[in-house]
Amino acid sequence: MARRTARLFLTLLVAAGTLTLSGCSGLFFFPDRQVYLTPDRLNLQHEDIYLDTADGESLHGWWLPAMGAEPLGTVYYLHGNAQNISSHLLNVAWLPERGYNVFLIDYRGYGQSSGEPDIEGALHDVESGLRWLASHHYRDDQPLILLGQSLGGALAIAFASEWAQQRQEPSFDAVVLDASFSGFRTIAQEKLDSFWLTWPLQVPLSWTIPDDYEGINHIAAIAPTPVMVIHSINDTIIPFHHGPELYTAAGNPKTFLRTDTPHAATFIIPAYREAVLDFLAQNTQP
Repeated sequence: MARRTARLFLTLLVAAGTLTLSGCSGLFFFPDRQVYLTPDRLNLQHEDIYLDTADGESLHGWWLPAMGAEPLGTVYYLHGNAQNISSHLLNVAWLPERGYNVFLIDYRGYGQSSGEPDIEGALHDVESGLRWLASHHYRDDQPLILLGQSLGGALAIAFASEWAQQRQEPSFDAVVLDASFSGFRTIAQEKLDSFWLTWPLQVPLSWTIPDDYEGINHIAAIAPTPVMVIHSINDTIIPFHHGPELYTAAGNPKTFLRTDTPHAATFIIPAYREAVLDFLAQNTQP
C-alpha cells in the first residue's frame, strides 16, 4: 500500500509539474501539422498567406474570396484548439458562396505556422492576422466580422474587447462566438475537476493560468459592437452553461442561438447557417 501511494503521489507531482511549467497550455492547445482538407478540394478560390509576427514567428493562413460581384463583408475566423485550419475549414467553407470573404490563420505551432502555442502568443497571432488583413484586403465600406469557435471564441473575446477599448482600427462590425467558454481559468478548473488524477490539484493548477483572459469579465467591453453567442445543449466538451453566462455578461446589442449539435458542429445544419446570416444582415448593414 505504501509503495502504491508513493507511486500515485509521484504521478500527481509529475502531472502538476508538467502543467505548471506549460502554464496549463496543454489543456487548451492540441495542434498538429497534418493536412486534412484544402480549399481547392472544395472548388474554392484561395490564396496561401504567409505572414511574420513582431516576435519572429511565421504564420500560415488562407484567404478565401467571396463568390459574386460585390462581397457582403469579410469574416476573420479563429479556429478551435485541435489540429489546424485544414480540419476546421468546413466550418467556414460555405461563406464565400453566400457572399463573404473569409480569412483564417493557424496560431503558432499549428499547421504550417512556426513556434509553440500559448495563450499570449495566440492573441499576438490574432492581432498579426488582423493587421495583415487590414493592409491587404480591408475595405471600410464593407463589414468586418470576427468569428471564433471554442478556443477561437475565447481568444476572440479577449482580443476584441481590448481592441475596442483601445479604439484600434479596423473596428469589428459584429462578433460571433460559437461553443466558447466563459474563461480560461474557469474551464481549466472544470476539466481538472473531471479527471480523478488531477481533481485534488484543480485549484492550484488552474491558478497557474492568468485571470487576465476570463471572457465573462471582458465580453461587455465589446459593446456596442453586436455580439452573437451560440451554444449547443449537446456540447460535451464545453458545457452549455458557458453560453448563457457569456450572453448574460455581454452588452447590447446581443443575440443568443441555442443549438443541438455536437461541439463546434453548428454549421453542418443549414438553419443555423441562416440564423447567423440573418444576424449579420440585421447588424452590419449601413
